Amino acid sequence: MVVRRRFSSFLIPLALYSLSAALVGYFLHHAHSGNRGVAAKQELHQQIERLEADLQTTRDEKLEWERRIALMRSDQIDRDLLEERARVILGEVHRNDIIIMLDQ
Repeated sequence: MVVRRRFSSFLIPLALYSLSAALVGYFLHHAHSGNRGVAAKQELHQQIERLEADLQTTRDEKLEWERRIALMRSDQIDRDLLEERARVILGEVHRNDIIIMLDQ
């Protein structure tokens, strides 16, 4: 009877500590590598950086197009731009132009 009390007084706390350690380990594992964990947060930050870079590139391209459109809409049209667009649309070239053919 004395042995059982000593054994149970040792075994019950050991089981409770083991269970609580396993529970804490489970939650720590999922806090790090779960869907909303630290690793997922780092991936989201990397994706945000890539998307912000794409956004900046798109904004720069938009500004360039707005500048070119403003040149076409002003009172005095930029002749170089008008000639360039006319050549592209009509498929014509000037006799002094050098043409370089590239494979598609």
